[in-house]
Parts: sequence; structure tokens; C-alpha cells
Amino acid sequence: MTIPRQETDLYLPIKQFLETRDYRVKGEIKDCDIVAVKNSGGDEQILIIELKLKLNITLLMQAVERFTLSDDVYIAIPKNIPIYKKKSKQVKKLIARLGIGLIIVDIQKSQSYVEVVCNPKDYQPRKNKPKQKALLKEFSTRIGDTQEGGATRKKGGLTAYRQRTIRVAQYLNEYHQATGAEIHKNIIEKQANSILYQNYYGWFDKIQRGVYGLSKTGKEELIYWLAIQKNSN
Repeated sequence: MTIPRQETDLYLPIKQFLETRDYRVKGEIKDCDIVAVKNSGGDEQILIIELKLKLNITLLMQAVERFTLSDDVYIAIPKNIPIYKKKSKQVKKLIARLGIGLIIVDIQKSQSYVEVVCNPKDYQPRKNKPKQKALLKEFSTRIGDTQEGGATRKKGGLTAYRQRTIRVAQYLNEYHQATGAEIHKNIIEKQANSILYQNYYGWFDKIQRGVYGLSKTGKEELIYWLAIQKNSN
């Protein structure tokens, strides 16, 4: 048995497990380690999974908070953690009482095994519809699976918003300066004006009223993020 050294070691086995069950899977969506979405009878079925190398109260509280986004919330832990090896029956009872689902990951050298020990049930608090809508929007608009679930985002993640900003920056890198309206028209980016005006990442310089170019920071960081984006597709 291989001992997972970081939460991202659990990500790929779970992603592969869910994809065989027709889920679309992405990591680090709105602070959720894993979000999996499947169309079921015309509705979007959302699974949220939190990854941890240890079972503790912080993980349980985090999972309970995710019930505002979905009825189907799971925690995923390695099979070989001491508390589960010694007290698996008690662990299962505790998690079931909270209405949380439990996934166990057994990582071997040649093969990893994923077992759904129990499914969510009983505890069903009211959903936060705006947060749920934001979660699905980020999931659907982000291109590709750009972050491993459980990864620490030192420079921020390759979110859908950053991907849109990259498209605007690429345009300015090629044409040197433009208005938001021009960018909107030529690359069909409806948020071009807002992205330029807010300049959240400091990538743009205002040349004159309504006209922007790519800043020195933008030129340098565009190279980095294009490489990240390429590797994520």
C-alpha cells in the first residue's frame, strides 16, 4: 500500500472513478476540492467531495458547510489512516449521523481502489441558491480541468475569470491596444470592458479613455498562465 503524501494524491483515483459513472469532474471549484456534475433526468446532479489525509473535526465541519451547495456531499480519506483502521465502525456511524457520504481510497503501486462506504442521507439543510448558481457557473465556464483537487493555490487558480482575462490579454498582446468594444466584437468576450476596467490582476495599462494595452506585468504573467492553461487541457 502506498501512503498518500498530499491531498492531490487522492484526486486522480476519485476523478477516474466518477468519470466511469458519467460524471464530469473538476478540482478546486469555489473552494470545493472536487465537484462532479451529471445530467440526471434533465437536472444537474452535483457531488461535492472534500479530500483529507486525516479525519478531523475541521474536515467534518467543512463537509457540513457544503450542504448549502448540494445534497450529495462526501469526504474522501486514505484507507490506511490510523483512526479508520482501528475504529472504522465508529467512524462510519459518526459520518452517517451527519448525513455525509464517505469514500475510501486505497492507493497501491500499480492500481488505486476507490470505495464508496456510505452515501449522504438524513441531514438536508436549505440550499444557498446564489452560491449553488455561482458554483455551477464556475464549473460550466471554466475550460478544462485546470486544478487538481486539494492543491494549494499559491498564485491563485486558473479560474474561468482568469481564463477570460487571458483571452483579452492575448488579443492585446497581438494588436497592442484596443477598446473593450473592439475586443468584445473580435473575440466574442462580453466581459471585455469590465475585465479591462477592473484590471484585477494588473495586466493592463490605460492608454487613453477607453483604450488599453498590455502592461509589463501582463506580458510576463501571460506567458506563465498560457503554459498552465496548455498543460490543463
